[in-house]
Amino acid sequence: MTVTTAPPAPTQSRPARNGSKAPDPIAELAAAHDLTLSGARPSLPSYIGQLWDRRHFVTAYATARMHAQYSQASLGQVWHLVTPLLNAAVYYFIFGLVMHASHGVPNYLPFLITGVFIWDFIGSCVNASTRAVQSNLGLVRALHFPRASLPLSTVVQLFQQLLVTMGALIVLLLIFGQTPSLNWLLVLPTLFLMASFCAGCAMIMARIGAKSPDVSQLMPFVLRTWMYASGVMWSIDAMLRTDHLPHWVSTALKTNPAAVYIDLMRFALIDTYKANQLPHHVWLIALGWALVVGVGGFVFFWKAEEEYGRG
Repeated sequence: MTVTTAPPAPTQSRPARNGSKAPDPIAELAAAHDLTLSGARPSLPSYIGQLWDRRHFVTAYATARMHAQYSQASLGQVWHLVTPLLNAAVYYFIFGLVMHASHGVPNYLPFLITGVFIWDFIGSCVNASTRAVQSNLGLVRALHFPRASLPLSTVVQLFQQLLVTMGALIVLLLIFGQTPSLNWLLVLPTLFLMASFCAGCAMIMARIGAKSPDVSQLMPFVLRTWMYASGVMWSIDAMLRTDHLPHWVSTALKTNPAAVYIDLMRFALIDTYKANQLPHHVWLIALGWALVVGVGGFVFFWKAEEEYGRG
């Protein structure tokens, strides 16, 4: 005679006598086989390691996007150079000739072109990064990779374009009578600090843009205001010598990160700037912005790593 026994009831987690929950057998099994929650945020050191392992993807993706940007245009990649030159021509007509912003600013054309080229990089990094995650949702939802790759690839793409325009800027400065000197080597640390600052800005704006896509519609207005406050078309020092502004306004203008990096680049390349001793605290301000925004922006973006692509 066969005796049929009922299968044992499934084991359920019960609270322990001390009030704490008993170990979850599913969680213990997953831990035993090194299984982790899909999409969970890794630790910060692990995240940095994953990002470093994908550095070739970041540069390759940035290069591909740069080549594709003007692939349908007849002039192709020449537009990377033509666009800031056209902006400089418009600003020279309006601010240099009509509004006389060139008064009191020697070598105004080199002054203006340098400011336009550097601002074009800073403003483009901030503006383009607001859509870095949102415009790549298909990639984000299909593949597992550190999402910081997206805003960083945007900065790398724009930095590659900046290097092209910097070559043209050097040629233009030579045409306008600027003389090469050892000061030109200061371009390298200035580019590094500025790129670090822009990378932090890009990651901050990428997280904000992923959460609130409408922010990309507001950025042109914000960036236009920031540009006017950065001394791109006019000299902040000349204005402060003639206008008696409140102390906090003067301090804000002098420590404005975009104005600081533009001033460092002008000091490195333009003769009239090189003739004046640049205060040492300007380099400290530039370093401070690069560290605070660069590191802070990275941590700020990493904090929401598991949220990108949801919804």
